Amino acid sequence: MAKPSTEGQDLTEFATYEEFLDAQVSPLDLYYLEDEELARQLVELGFRGTGEVLSRQEFESRKQAAELARTQNRAKDEMILTSEEYDELSPFLAAIAEREEPNKSGKMMTILYLRTRNTAGQEISAYIDLSERFKEEDFHVYFSGKRKLMPKGDDLSFYNWVTQTSRSRNSMNYQVVADEYNGLLFKNKKDRKIVNVDPELPSPGDNTTRTVFRTDEYLQVVFYDHVTRLTA
Repeated sequence: MAKPSTEGQDLTEFATYEEFLDAQVSPLDLYYLEDEELARQLVELGFRGTGEVLSRQEFESRKQAAELARTQNRAKDEMILTSEEYDELSPFLAAIAEREEPNKSGKMMTILYLRTRNTAGQEISAYIDLSERFKEEDFHVYFSGKRKLMPKGDDLSFYNWVTQTSRSRNSMNYQVVADEYNGLLFKNKKDRKIVNVDPELPSPGDNTTRTVFRTDEYLQVVFYDHVTRLTA
């Protein structure tokens, strides 16, 4: 009778380490040994079983990693990307759409700087936590063209250039840091990295890319794409 093999088998199928060991014990082994616990011990020591010999610690570690990977893959499969429902987008909205998946998955946390005019014709600007906006707002209204993505008073930092009204608040992903020497900074809450939005600096910080986007839809657009999870 052929012995069962666990090579390439998904460890998440086993509820316990004992179940993993039992899967490598053949009925013939049990017949001769007449002791289930002894059979498990022999498998653990490598004297029985055809699968890979794993210690309890190795089993738990690999199982945990496999469960995490399965959860992440399931979340990715279940993720709804609003932008995929729209074929024709303006260049600006296309740039937003490109950032939807990485921002929703947590691989990237983009700070979007917008400068435009409100309905009263006043020039306003804001640094926007785009990841937070994706989570809290229905982007159908933006991708469909029904509404324009605008700065808000509760964004990371908001400024009305006419009334000189200034507001700032911490977001879901960033802490606002007002530095006497370096000006306005944003500290990412996940990796603690600083994003410096000073346009005179050669770089906005570690793992962050600054992209100036030219468009007729706004007076000024700048993307600060902060990568929070590097992939191999």
